[in-house]
Amino acid sequence: MSSTQATKDPGMTELPIGIAAVGMRTEFDSMGEVEVPGNRYWGAQTERSLHHFNIGGDRMPKPIYHAYGYVKKACALVNASAGRLPAWKRDAIVRAADETIAGKLDEHYPLFVWQTGSGTQSNMNVNEVISNRAIQLLGGVIGSQKPIGPNDDVNMGQSSNDTFPTAMHIASIDAVDTVLLPQVEKLAETIERKADGWMNVVKIGRTHLEDAVPLTVGQEWHGWAGQIRAAVGDIKASRRGLYELAVGGTAVGTGLNAPDGFSRDVAAKIAELTGKPFVTAPNKFAAQGSLDAMVRAHAGLRGLAVSLMKIANDMRWLASGPRCGLSELNLPSNEPGSSIMPGKVNPTQCEAIVMISIQVLGNDCAVAFAGSQGNFQLNAMRPVIINNFLHSALILADGCAKFREFSVEGTELDTAKIGSYVEGSVMLVTALSPLIGYQNAAHIAERAIADGITLREAALASGKVDAAVFDRTINPLQMVGEGLAGA
Repeated sequence: MSSTQATKDPGMTELPIGIAAVGMRTEFDSMGEVEVPGNRYWGAQTERSLHHFNIGGDRMPKPIYHAYGYVKKACALVNASAGRLPAWKRDAIVRAADETIAGKLDEHYPLFVWQTGSGTQSNMNVNEVISNRAIQLLGGVIGSQKPIGPNDDVNMGQSSNDTFPTAMHIASIDAVDTVLLPQVEKLAETIERKADGWMNVVKIGRTHLEDAVPLTVGQEWHGWAGQIRAAVGDIKASRRGLYELAVGGTAVGTGLNAPDGFSRDVAAKIAELTGKPFVTAPNKFAAQGSLDAMVRAHAGLRGLAVSLMKIANDMRWLASGPRCGLSELNLPSNEPGSSIMPGKVNPTQCEAIVMISIQVLGNDCAVAFAGSQGNFQLNAMRPVIINNFLHSALILADGCAKFREFSVEGTELDTAKIGSYVEGSVMLVTALSPLIGYQNAAHIAERAIADGITLREAALASGKVDAAVFDRTINPLQMVGEGLAGA
């Protein structure tokens, strides 16, 4: 047992969270003493980071600290099981870690995204807060690092280089599974339900922004749902690399200062605590020298953004009008659309989704670029990657929820307008091609357009078909086919 570890159990008290203090107190680290706010649990290294990296308003996302709570709890439990940490220290650390997981200590995790690229300062922020909270629970003097030390006890067998990527993976999995996927699934289900109700509403198709052969509104909407379902599949598949945890690799992947089996046992404990299938990364050098798993996972979010942008743009084009646009869709009127034009209503939820998608695509560029910047045994661009990943997951989730609730759910059809487009389209002539040939059918369409007459009038005038053949062949509902497996 380390000489820094006390052997006597001082007993843990039921002290509420918080420090009843004013002014400043003195904390210390290996570089010397630092004054910190007296009512905060953080210590010297956190305060140094706040001083040196007070850049913008971008704070390290709180989910990374909640995830870190699982890391510190799991390590304390494994260290105690191995006899490296007394049970009473374990219990105090676990109690503070649980409070971190629950978000009860959020105000004590203030650091900025723009800090050391390894995440060392956030790791030490967690170590210091858990240490001081544990000291308080044990009746000690906050800031003394006794009887619980931030490095020797809370960080035992660990390095920022292996724990920060571990926390990144835990936070990312939680963001995808708990925050994002439920909202995306609900959106897909809503689109599918609307699509099912409109499977027999024939509309004109459009390719190259020009009239094309018909399909049904339901088929079009099922196309959108299919995009989302495919994106969900890619996101789920991209999680595989995130289940592999770097913890136990310590500084460079060799596991120095961690006992045999530590990486395996901690990963298993994290899996038990979170209910997720986390395992120890089989190659710690890849897990710590790169952030490829995060890059691949964010690419899944990018894919969803691409699909959502297409869907939102389609909807706002189809809703353009109300008098001088396509006007096939009637979107909910949520708010006035203009400060100068009375009665104007805009497709605001669609626009929000497009902007969210643009932001996610930009985030993906940052994630991919940062992922390429690993050097030797460490990628030191971790904070910007996790900040962008969690930001993308959050805005995609919230955007899908609002898009579903305030746009998709209330969207209705202008069936008269849809019907008029079908009736007036010349692209229905495509159905005549097998009977009279492509060139003859093309000439009929060209004449209808040039003379401003109906397709039927142009077809009969050509002498290539009679009325009975035309009426039997040009049947929009019979032209839509299936396009969906099992339809």
